[in-house]
Amino acid sequence: MARNAPPRWDRKMQQRLARGEAAALGELYDRFAALVHSQAHRMLDDETAADLVTREVFGYVWENPDAYDPKQGSMRSWVARLTHRQSVRRLREEADSLQDGTGERSGAASPAGLEDRVRRATTAARADYIVTSMPAPLRAALELAYVQRRDYRQTAADLGVTEDEARRRLRLGLQLLSTAHTRPLEGSSPPGYGRSL
Repeated sequence: MARNAPPRWDRKMQQRLARGEAAALGELYDRFAALVHSQAHRMLDDETAADLVTREVFGYVWENPDAYDPKQGSMRSWVARLTHRQSVRRLREEADSLQDGTGERSGAASPAGLEDRVRRATTAARADYIVTSMPAPLRAALELAYVQRRDYRQTAADLGVTEDEARRRLRLGLQLLSTAHTRPLEGSSPPGYGRSL
C-alpha cells in the first residue's frame, strides 16, 4: 500500500456514503459520534450545542461524502476537523449574539476573549484526541500516573514492565501531549474541505 493511501476502511466508507447507503452513515456514526460529541462539548461547554454540532457534522458528511480527501488524512481526522470548524463557527455566532445594545462586546465575547476561548478549547480537544489515538501502552501508563496518581514504580508494577520502560512510556506519552499546545489553530479550511462547514 502506498505511504499516503488511506486505510481500506476509510476508502470503502467513502464509497458507500457516495452511493447513499444509510447503513454506512449508521456505521460511521457508531464509530465517531463519541469523538464528535466530546470534542464539540469540550469546545462549547454546552450539551445542547454539542448535540447540534454532532448532527450538523454527520449531516454534512452524509450530504458531502466526496468532500473527504484521503490525501489530507484519515476519515477520523477529517471528521475531527469538521467538528472543530463547526464548533468554532458556533462560538463565533454565540459571541456575536452576546453583543450589547451599544455595539460593544463585553468580557469573553470580545474578539480577543473569543480567540482565547477558541485556542484553549482547541488545545483541550487536541489533547483529548491525542490521548484517545495514542498507542494503548502509552495511554495506560499516563492514566495510571496522572489519573490514578501512581508513581513510575507503581505504574511499572501495574503494567508488568520494567521501571525504565514505564518511564519511557510516560515520557513518550507526555511528548505527544505537548504537541497539543504547539499545533496551529485551524481557522481556515484546508484544500478539499471548503464548502459550507
